[in-house]
Amino acid sequence: MTNSTTNSITTKRFVIRQSLIGKNTIITFVTKKGDTVSYSHDDVYNAHKSRFDAMNCFAKYKSYTNSNAMPAFCRNLQLTK
Repeated sequence: MTNSTTNSITTKRFVIRQSLIGKNTIITFVTKKGDTVSYSHDDVYNAHKSRFDAMNCFAKYKSYTNSNAMPAFCRNLQLTK
């Protein structure tokens, strides 16, 4: 798969997965407050790579999730609010 192709995924929570790195995926989810948020998985991961790689959950489960909202440290990278 090339980076010129964009994939879209709709989930119930914010997620960064090792399996999606480099897949040029746009993820959309609805927060607990009902706001729809979209973000580029690769942009968020690349901007905070060292943070995600240092997380125990990312090492053990190969993913990081937040079911309430987009984490404060990466909200500036969201595509929609």
